[in-house]
Amino acid sequence: MQRYKIIHRTYYNYSTNVTLGSHNLLLRPREDYELRIESFSLKIIPDATLLWHRDVEGNSVAIANFILPARQLVIESEVIIQQYNESPLDFMVSGYALRYPFSYQDEENILLSAYKSLPDQMTIDVVNKWIAKFWQSGESIQTYTLLQRIADYIYKTLTYRVREEPGVQSAMETLRCGTGSCRDFAFLFMQAVRCLGLASRFVSGYLYAPLMAEIGSTHAWAEVYLPGAGWKGFDPTIGKIVGSDHIAVAVARLPESIPPIAGSFSGDALSTLSVGVWVSQCLGYAVG
Repeated sequence: MQRYKIIHRTYYNYSTNVTLGSHNLLLRPREDYELRIESFSLKIIPDATLLWHRDVEGNSVAIANFILPARQLVIESEVIIQQYNESPLDFMVSGYALRYPFSYQDEENILLSAYKSLPDQMTIDVVNKWIAKFWQSGESIQTYTLLQRIADYIYKTLTYRVREEPGVQSAMETLRCGTGSCRDFAFLFMQAVRCLGLASRFVSGYLYAPLMAEIGSTHAWAEVYLPGAGWKGFDPTIGKIVGSDHIAVAVARLPESIPPIAGSFSGDALSTLSVGVWVSQCLGYAVG
């Protein structure tokens, strides 16, 4: 078991007082049998009332409502988690899905249809042509091997770059430019998987990687539904299956659905944004 502390600080500064609208906060990691939250705190300035709920994906969402005007909005979260996903390859896939190609069973397709939605035909053609560089249609291959091959091919053939612009590049743009951020690579991986007829979803969270330039920001990767094993994560930014260094916060079928913080303000003001993320290992053992 690994213990991590994640500090996530967001500062919005305004040139004059503004009225803050409701803000949706996706900052609390997803708890399951592999990840447990040991402690979680959330600091917001100016004061806000919080309403918590779980959305349709099971993500923990806090809705912050404000009364006082402000020239600065500060949102700081600090969480300590216990991560048990230290053997990411320790899973069993149903026999019919061990090798690709395969088809989901009818009852699975009903639930997975939203995660299999295809892009436009032009994107499908471009992505399928790209897939043909490392897998030929009709070739029987172990399903995990194919998924790992996609992640590894993105990692080895495309160049990672920090991208401050909001939003996610299209798969076509990432392939054309040959560069992208973690969220761009995750979306390309998703589109490739969907073109192969498999269900995939976008994951936003954190990565403990002290030697990577990614430090100081959130991280993103993708998950694929494998019958018998469930949703398994693949990180094309590092070319590997997701393990104990990944801390998932939110999942969605579309990347734009789960920004860590989303909200609005009204007023005649200019705004600037500053974000800092620190992920560190906790030494010792949990108390209690």
